Amino acid sequence: MAKNIRLKTGSVEFSVLIPGEIQRMILHIPGEFSVYNALGVVGCACCLAIPLEKTAKALGKARGVKGRVEAVPTDGDYTILIDYAHTPDALENVLTAVKGFANGRVVTLFGCGGDRDRSKRPLMGRAAAALSDFVIVTSDNPRMEVPGQIIEDILMGMQNTETPYVAIEDRREAIAYAIDNHQPGDVIVLAGKGHETYQIVDAVKHHMDEREIVAEILARRGNK
Repeated sequence: MAKNIRLKTGSVEFSVLIPGEIQRMILHIPGEFSVYNALGVVGCACCLAIPLEKTAKALGKARGVKGRVEAVPTDGDYTILIDYAHTPDALENVLTAVKGFANGRVVTLFGCGGDRDRSKRPLMGRAAAALSDFVIVTSDNPRMEVPGQIIEDILMGMQNTETPYVAIEDRREAIAYAIDNHQPGDVIVLAGKGHETYQIVDAVKHHMDEREIVAEILARRGNK
């Protein structure tokens, strides 16, 4: 079992207890779910007679999967996470995890894919509003649909919400808005693209890597 759990913006720290032994561990994948995953690893390692200390060292070197609660560098006291969440359940899960360690606001930036199930769009909007302190609705992969209409479908689920939000169709501009208007301690979640390095508009793939976009925005801010 895990005891003395500390959730941080870039990691989790906890003590693992097995019969007759205790070991402090650090896993550089944020979120309470990482503790459960680590306990699964510890259980397997114990069955293989791997010493607990050795397991702790291995977990300390582990890094997350690209696009899954992936932290990217920032220029201040705030955090940016990139996650592939593009369904209501996935968005709810990642935002619930983030709320567990965020020291400031949870700012969620997301959109919905075009030519896909329209019914999930208001559900995504409702989940984002319920679990965020600020929401930025933008484009994902609009494909053959009109981006503005997709955004309208999302906003239907945010009617009567008390959570403040803005709609910015251009995803690059939306990310810049999130960064330029951050507050100390914020955790900004860029949801939906994850590992993808492209955006599909009118059946054409355009290069779009959110890691590069964030770096470009930070460079611009640094040159002001």
